[in-house]
This record gives sequence, C-alpha cells and structure tokens, in this order.
Amino acid sequence: MFDQLTERLSETLRRVAGKATLSDDNIQETLREVRQALLEADVALPVVKDFIDQVRARAIGQEVMKSLSPGQAFLKIVHEQLVSAMGEANEGLDLAAQAPAVILMAGLQGSGKTTSAAKLARMLKDK
Repeated sequence: MFDQLTERLSETLRRVAGKATLSDDNIQETLREVRQALLEADVALPVVKDFIDQVRARAIGQEVMKSLSPGQAFLKIVHEQLVSAMGEANEGLDLAAQAPAVILMAGLQGSGKTTSAAKLARMLKDK
C-alpha cells in the first residue's frame, strides 16, 4: 500500500517540480492527483480533505526562497504536511503492561501485517 502511494505521489510531484512558476492551475492539478492517490490508498476522506486544504493554504502566496524553484518549494510544503499528518517520530513500544502485552496490528489485506508481526516478535525475542 505504501509503495503504491509513494510511487504515485512521487510521479505526481515530479511533474510540478520542473515548473518555472507555480500558478493556481498547477497547484489545483497537482493537488487533485495527490487527493486521488491518497483516496486510492484508503486514506479517510476527512483526512484527505484536511491535508489538501492545509497544503493549498500554505502553497498559495508562499514566498519562494531564492535557492529553490517554485516546484521544489511546493514539494517541501507537501513533504512537511505529510510529516505533520503521519507524525514526526516513531513512538516507543511500551511493554511494561501486565502480561500478556497486547499489540494491535491493523491494515489492508496484503499490506504486511503478518510479516511485521513476525519481525516484531523476533526483535522482542532477541532483546
């Protein structure tokens, strides 16, 4: 799931990176593609709407640093907003709970839950 989303977002944002100037049309077209990629990756509609609105608000009227092209500045905005939405750091695993500690693994079919659970079990066993 994340591989497809990464590939789709990279392709979409690569198109805008080469633009000399960012216009409302460029932003709209790119944000439409980003919205579609997020929805196809089963991101909840309210999350997608909020993300798109925040990126649009930051991109419109944004002063572009002299060292960056407008396309690069837009990529930076999208990246910062993704980091903000997903979280900046990994959370630690708290196993101090009364045994047995329960860990919920959720995801779409084929997204790697079983593999991740096995890797987590091995890591915890090795510790």
